[in-house]
Amino acid sequence: MKVLTEDAVLICNHTLGIVDIEATQSLVTINGRQALVETNPESRRIKGCPNIGATIKPCQNTLRVQTGYSDFIRIDGKRICLDSVEGLTDGTPPGTVNYRVREPGQSFVSEKEPVGSGGGNDA
Repeated sequence: MKVLTEDAVLICNHTLGIVDIEATQSLVTINGRQALVETNPESRRIKGCPNIGATIKPCQNTLRVQTGYSDFIRIDGKRICLDSVEGLTDGTPPGTVNYRVREPGQSFVSEKEPVGSGGGNDA
C-alpha cells in the first residue's frame, strides 16, 4: 500500500467531490512532499460534490477514517495514512456515503508488513 502525501486526491463516492487535504507534520517527506498522518483526512471540507437535490445534502465534510491508517508506521506518534484510507462523509443518506483515495500523491514509498507479522506479501 502506498503512503499518502499532501498531493493525494481523495474523493467522495460521487467522484466529483474533492477532499481539501492539509498535512500537519513536517518531519517526513516523500519526494519533497509531506506525508499524511492520522486525522489529516478527517473533518476536511469536500468541494464540488454533485449530489444535490430538494431533500439531498451534498458531501461537504469528511468524518472519521474507518480504515487506512498504518498499524506499523508512525510519525511523531501518529499513524501514517495509506492509500486504503476510507471513511464516511456528511452527505445523504447519512451513514452511507464514503470518501476514498483516488491518487496517493506519490508512487515511490509503500508500507510493507514487518517480517514475522504473518502477511509476507507486499501490499
